[in-house]
Amino acid sequence: MISVLLADDQLLVRAGFRALLDAQDDIEVVGEAADGEEAVQLVRTLRPDVVLMDIRMPGLDGLAATRSITGDGTLSAVRVVMLTTFELDEYVFEAIRSGASGFLVKDAEPEELLRAVRAVVDGDALLSPGVTRRLIAEFAARSRRPAAAGGLERLTGREREVMALVGMGLSNEEIARRLVVSPLTAKTHVSRTMVKLGARDRAQLVVLAYESGLVRPGWLG
Repeated sequence: MISVLLADDQLLVRAGFRALLDAQDDIEVVGEAADGEEAVQLVRTLRPDVVLMDIRMPGLDGLAATRSITGDGTLSAVRVVMLTTFELDEYVFEAIRSGASGFLVKDAEPEELLRAVRAVVDGDALLSPGVTRRLIAEFAARSRRPAAAGGLERLTGREREVMALVGMGLSNEEIARRLVVSPLTAKTHVSRTMVKLGARDRAQLVVLAYESGLVRPGWLG
């Protein structure tokens, strides 16, 4: 059973998500929070598998709450998915850098929400190839933090190649076709790269690809 915490200051939004999620055999909503501070407290108490976190909330916002959660080593198993009204919300990139596993537009189709919850539990990032290209190309170049060039020396040549393709928004299947390997082999390379660089998930691997200079926004066209 996948446990989910809902963090949104709009009661109707939480009610809608709860109705959809609780109707699934493998998902259970274990709590609701109306602001970031309450969300952090409930995460520490309930230890949910996934937090659906609104970015804009009164008091402690979703971005600060996400940093508190992902910065706590005792909560390393918790995955945060940011909720936003617009696909290119200016805070989304910073949210991913802060440890969020991805983001979801609030008016997404029900099946997309369910797929998102299940995906992040399996260790996948909630960043579709198209969204990755738009999001990272828009915001990576003007990130407020300095680039970090270290870490790539731990990777093999193939792992660097795979990391660059992940950063460009390719899925495992697309990487497999590009490198003429099986999807399982591509997934294995991605997993090993994440382990070597200490990335929580695929979303952070995308960010590291840009921060290290391995991929540049202008390359996306």
